[in-house]
Amino acid sequence: MRRRLVMSMLAGAALLVSTLFGPGARAAQAAAVPAEFGTDWHDPVTAAPPVDRPHTRSCRVTLADVQFRDFTPYRGSYTPPRGCGDRWSRVVLRLDGKVKGRQYDRIGYLHVGGVEILRTSTPEPSPDGIEWHVEKDVTRYSDTFRGARDVEMLIGNVVDDTYTGVIDVHVTLTFYAGRPATPAPDRVLTLADTSAGTTLTTPRNSERIVAEVYATGSGGGCEEFWYLTVADPAPYSCKADRGPYREVQISVDGKLAGIAAPFPNVWTGGWSNPFLWYVVPAPRAFDVRPLEYDLTPFAGLLNDGRPHRVEVSVVGVPAGQSGWSLPVNVLVWRDAHRAHVPGALTGGTATGLANSSAFTPGTENRVRTDAGHRLTVSGYLDTSHGRVTTTVTRTLANTSVHRWTEGENTDGLDATWTDDETVTVGSAGAGAGAKGSTDTRAGAGAERGAGLEGGGGGAGEDAGGEGVGHGPARTTHTHRTYTVNGATTVGPDNRLRTVLTLGDRASAVASAGGRRTSWSRLDDTYRGDAAYTLDVPRDQRHAVGTSAERYRLIGPDGCHDRTLATVQGVLTEDRSRC
Repeated sequence: MRRRLVMSMLAGAALLVSTLFGPGARAAQAAAVPAEFGTDWHDPVTAAPPVDRPHTRSCRVTLADVQFRDFTPYRGSYTPPRGCGDRWSRVVLRLDGKVKGRQYDRIGYLHVGGVEILRTSTPEPSPDGIEWHVEKDVTRYSDTFRGARDVEMLIGNVVDDTYTGVIDVHVTLTFYAGRPATPAPDRVLTLADTSAGTTLTTPRNSERIVAEVYATGSGGGCEEFWYLTVADPAPYSCKADRGPYREVQISVDGKLAGIAAPFPNVWTGGWSNPFLWYVVPAPRAFDVRPLEYDLTPFAGLLNDGRPHRVEVSVVGVPAGQSGWSLPVNVLVWRDAHRAHVPGALTGGTATGLANSSAFTPGTENRVRTDAGHRLTVSGYLDTSHGRVTTTVTRTLANTSVHRWTEGENTDGLDATWTDDETVTVGSAGAGAGAKGSTDTRAGAGAERGAGLEGGGGGAGEDAGGEGVGHGPARTTHTHRTYTVNGATTVGPDNRLRTVLTLGDRASAVASAGGRRTSWSRLDDTYRGDAAYTLDVPRDQRHAVGTSAERYRLIGPDGCHDRTLATVQGVLTEDRSRC
């Protein structure tokens, strides 16, 4: 998955721990830190919080125990656990992996009953071998886990005389008895392939619908580094018709239903420098989180019992070029007191998609990109507790400056993406029954939108606007920001160096009747600086590198603030501040 061409570094920066970690960092023990990378290093670790596990009875099921040597999927079966009921307060997925020798980073997926419950990537191993672990809260897929299902998993791999790393994984689900704090979806659906394309048929009493898309640009081509592509006439090796702006869109029966900014994933061979990632991966690298789209405004249309065409596409990809994977799950909450919930789509407006890339030639070529889009959709449902209107507004923006020299020996990027989402839910029902039911739905959305567990934030019930009739408006506003700032340089001594900072930030505020009911803030920041000599045997690379991650997640229910730091593959700091 590495780019075939080399990307550059920030000239003149020094590989100093004090520069990277700051004056408050805990000093590394000099005896424990080698002068350069050796044949072994600390196992991969992230600063993200572990999944919170309830103190209730639990049952464990193995989903896969397999070695990946090629591109043959593992196929098995799943049977629901015995002894923990069929409603669970939490379901936790755990992947334990190990690999040794030489191997690239690889992308993988795990499907249960056709539902994608995990998208992941792998670390690059040391010759002596590494182990790593991934945990994920998959309670939202409880509907899938209640019946016997087929299991399919693949981490595509190549093993030969050069690339010797066999990827060994063991995956389990642990079920905790009890009721979840937030109601899980009643149904988890996938799209069907038909002669008319991909279609979706929802239950006729759906009252909330959320689509999730595990969007990744990968495969080793230019779309893995989509944020660096340029348009003609700029002289750069990765081309796209209109430059680097990408937007993942979902449509229903040809109508634009949702837009989202893709996350700039960086895998563990990324930016031409695996020494950045050997211990601390980039944010989301091992747990790729889906983009979410609240399709509730379209529920009135979808609830007619017929299949409807649902399509997902990526704006900006050159025609005929592959490189994006876009699996879709659809989560549905149903009205338990009505067999059919009628309604209608009442509005949909979008601004023109702005996308400008300006090329400035010179000793250091530059492309500046300014792009953005805005979409508002609204609709209503006549539920058992009255009429409920939902309005979703999403605003995307991207600015970036890409700079490179002749031969791309210096190649850098400073980019920011913002994805603002506001969902308004208002009810016209009367009486205690109406109020109680709509409040339950709002509470579930508020927790999803403002919880931000593991980052990213939900695309749940978002914000702004006025309620209809008697019910107060329930709003959630989610603001996401992604940043990439760094460069790679190859010097005259064939020494490659990369300095890079990545940011994954989000804030969410939920309110009802103008009064804040929940909030949270996430800041996951990675910093790395690593160098090695190109085109020499591994034992002559003289690789050095420092990396750090600080993950902060705060809200009314608590705080997680953890910092990790490494030098030459040795973990030199592991500090919690909360």
